[in-house]
Amino acid sequence: MDIKSIDLIPAPVDCTAADVRFGPAEHNAWSVSDVAVSLVRRPLAPRPLHFAASPKELQIDLARSAVVVVDMQNDFCHKDGWFAQKGVSLRATRKPIPLLKKLLPCWREAGGQVVWLNWGIRADRMNLSPTIHFKGKRTAAGVGYAERSPIDRGLSVVTGEWGAQVIDELKVEAADLSVDKHRLSGFWDNELDSVLRMRGITTLLFVGINTDRCVFSTLQDAAFLGYDCILLKDACSTPSPAYVTRSILFIVEQLHGFVATAQSLINALGTPRQE
Repeated sequence: MDIKSIDLIPAPVDCTAADVRFGPAEHNAWSVSDVAVSLVRRPLAPRPLHFAASPKELQIDLARSAVVVVDMQNDFCHKDGWFAQKGVSLRATRKPIPLLKKLLPCWREAGGQVVWLNWGIRADRMNLSPTIHFKGKRTAAGVGYAERSPIDRGLSVVTGEWGAQVIDELKVEAADLSVDKHRLSGFWDNELDSVLRMRGITTLLFVGINTDRCVFSTLQDAAFLGYDCILLKDACSTPSPAYVTRSILFIVEQLHGFVATAQSLINALGTPRQE
């Protein structure tokens, strides 16, 4: 365990500066002295934020909220990536970039958590079903998961490879969390749920691609698991027909949570300080 990082967690009021803390977050840590182990967690003070949404204005707790950025990675958004070399237009996959470049600095400066959720599969594809394997390749001549495209930038969407990394236009900060997935939903067969719960996150705001695929699948599972879900529709995109997105927005608002815009959230957060 990294004691250096643990020592950065503030101690509860009744502990001394010499005590050592063990836990993933300042509000979810034990304090250990020479004579005792304290299981008392430090209270997490709420930080309310109001912004416009549908069907009503929302108030969220910044201290317990995270922006989940879905699949804004090289293989989907770069001109040399897996999708582009398959002939998929990047117009949709790159559409969220300008707004995310505005939103994420504002969100971080206000103290909000950023979570990067990217496709990152095993190089041997041992955890991919035949259906997933087929949908990624489709034909014998096609380039599938964990295969190399003609412009060779490494194995497609494999953890640690170039294609699984966040695009250069969007900076990953040290305090951000990164989680790999190997299904449309980021909650299936990985650690996303436990990482969020250990940090006390209860509200998730979804951005990225594709609205009707990985974004919606992850949001739907999040709702099933009890998270508060907000889809920021102007910071999501998909190459699917427009009626598909309208259906997703309808379903989210009717069943799974709320629909808002990244711009309304930016307006509520204000302009970040310049470096």
